[in-house]
Amino acid sequence: MKVLKYTSLVLIAFITFYACGTSPIKNNSQTKEEPVVIKNDSLEYEIIIIDPGFTAYLNSIAKPEGFYSQIYLENKNRMIVPIWNNRANNPLSFDPNIYENQIDYSPHINYGYEVNYKLFNYFMFAQQKYRMRLGNFSNINR
Repeated sequence: MKVLKYTSLVLIAFITFYACGTSPIKNNSQTKEEPVVIKNDSLEYEIIIIDPGFTAYLNSIAKPEGFYSQIYLENKNRMIVPIWNNRANNPLSFDPNIYENQIDYSPHINYGYEVNYKLFNYFMFAQQKYRMRLGNFSNINR
């Protein structure tokens, strides 16, 4: 099963042929935020985003689904993923607790709108939360 996972402070992202388990993340706040899950059995992938605040970001700050076209989101993700991967490959220069693993995002696979929408918005959320820039554009969801 192809898996794309995101964890708190660490983006563990990879698409493989085998499913991987996750360890539970403890949230110190009183209310536990549920992970954002995207699943597509026909493409055999699953995305789990566990990062406190991401659900609130999607519900309050992110542009609503349908605001951007799928092509727009794919193009942005294709630009951002190599930046993320470069940082994941340079743990001495970039925080390895944030950029733990590379993202295997293929331009030849149609992940669908929902995956591209949530991946793009995770990048926008991460830029804001971790005060980073992932490219030559600012957080456009402001």
